[in-house]
Amino acid sequence: MGRAFEFRKERKFKRWGHMARTFTKIGKEITIAVKQGGPDVTGNPRLRALLQTARSENMPKDNIDRAIKKATDKDAGDYKEIVYEGYGPHGVAILVETATDNTNRTVANVRSYFTKFGGSLGTSGSVAFMFDHKCVFKIKNNPSIDIEELELELIDFGADEVFADEIEKQDDEVEEVIVIYGEYTAFNAIQKYIEDKGFEMVSAGFDRFPNGEMKHLSAEDRVELDKLLEKLEDDEDVQNVYHNLEEE
Repeated sequence: MGRAFEFRKERKFKRWGHMARTFTKIGKEITIAVKQGGPDVTGNPRLRALLQTARSENMPKDNIDRAIKKATDKDAGDYKEIVYEGYGPHGVAILVETATDNTNRTVANVRSYFTKFGGSLGTSGSVAFMFDHKCVFKIKNNPSIDIEELELELIDFGADEVFADEIEKQDDEVEEVIVIYGEYTAFNAIQKYIEDKGFEMVSAGFDRFPNGEMKHLSAEDRVELDKLLEKLEDDEDVQNVYHNLEEE
């Protein structure tokens, strides 16, 4: 894969919050998946994948059940997935994924963060082209899996890159996994392949990766940007924050 090194370098650029934020994020995604495809996991591949991700994150069953119930509750509001784009201080491109039941509140908050910390909220499409949207799967690794052969097979299903990696679990233990990156539209095909082959899925989802030249800032300038990123990430409506700042 010609861009393998880029994926390995850039995949850490998505910024994650603490455990509670992770549970909230997954819970919203479960609710949206149930709204779109129904509560039956047999006919809802996205929900199956999210439930596996929830289990791998040790998300309590009560949280999962509440997320599903919210989707089937007629009195509950719908979450809408909205992407906001803009520039932070010093011209750093920022893309913000949200899931909200109150779009007026969310856009007002996001705009205020950009303005307060020296950035500007842009229009749709203003920075999205600077990021590639990919699906990503993690399956448990074991000695019986030939990663090169697996990659060759998965190319036909839309995969771009397959490689071995390690992830840290909440108990500080390390788990060996195989990471699979593919085109955004290949999610269902890759998931079906994984399930049909009997691989144990650890997680599944989507990521965005900067596809152009990265921004480099001095330590002093980074302080300003970090304040904006932290404020965005702390907002309860924000799911993910992406940027094209070069990591040190």
